[in-house]
Amino acid sequence: MDRKKLEALLAERKAPSYRLMQAYQAFSRELCASWDDVTTWSKELRTEAAAAIPWDELAVERILESAEKDAVKFLFSCADGARIESVIMRHEGGRNTVCISSQVGCPMKCAFCATGALGFTRNLTAEEIFDQVILAARWLKANKDAAVTNVVYMGMGEPMHNYDEVMRSIRLLNDPHGFALGVRHISISTCGIVPGILKFADEKLQVNLAISLHSAVPETRSKLMPVNAPYPIEKLMGAVETYVEKTNRKVLFEYLLIDGVNDTRAEAEALASLMAKNRRLYQVNLIKYHDTHVFKATPIEKRECFSQWLHDRGIPVTIRRSFGEDILAACGQLAAASGS
Repeated sequence: MDRKKLEALLAERKAPSYRLMQAYQAFSRELCASWDDVTTWSKELRTEAAAAIPWDELAVERILESAEKDAVKFLFSCADGARIESVIMRHEGGRNTVCISSQVGCPMKCAFCATGALGFTRNLTAEEIFDQVILAARWLKANKDAAVTNVVYMGMGEPMHNYDEVMRSIRLLNDPHGFALGVRHISISTCGIVPGILKFADEKLQVNLAISLHSAVPETRSKLMPVNAPYPIEKLMGAVETYVEKTNRKVLFEYLLIDGVNDTRAEAEALASLMAKNRRLYQVNLIKYHDTHVFKATPIEKRECFSQWLHDRGIPVTIRRSFGEDILAACGQLAAASGS
């Protein structure tokens, strides 16, 4: 829902100011499905609004649920026909995390990423980003599931390259008059855009920061991630240290384990040395790679061994549970399969 357009329409109609909040709360809090559900409005006003302003910024094109019922993947189409993806990850205990996209495609061209292979089309608006969560929450409500409890900007695109719209979408998610998701339940993942990290450090928001690292060895990281050229590990970690000094918040380092590439003992030792600089606020999250026909996933025994190497060096480390491999849950896979 475009609130600015709605505000202009209501002003033109000389409607009471509270009409805006009625519609906004019906959309973001009550999770209504259409203008017809805004029953606090007259039928005439609903009809006029529906003709001028789409209720949803996105259309659901496909929904896939994993065999284990622990992941639900959405393929959305934007008004201009562009496709983006989101995933609900259902955890034990009723926690539902929605992984959302911030761009159509991605300009970063990471060698392991299906989204990078799609290229970059455009940034998403704050409303398009916000709508991914709303539509996921609406699906959960329709399926009598628990509500959305967490949101992660780890889908298609680089959030720091769409900084202003991402920040605006976070404020929409956090708005106490609307969706009202606590900022501590929101995480942003970046491949290492140093200016964005430094700017984020001054936001005064308790949003979590995650760094897609994937190797602490410069040569390996450069092969995997072209961003390592403009923002090498030394500069990246300098920005992270500034962020930690200003916020005193923990930073999560994401590490995809790729067979024969970044899963050796030497890679583990380099990662441990990098993380040892701040064991209190640095944590490694090891992730199983979803094969994209370019690389292969590290076998489970070797993943556990890599984790143990870090643990033996005193590094806080977790192995993230894999969700939805049977429904192409890795970002970009479904859009690529759909010909976007």
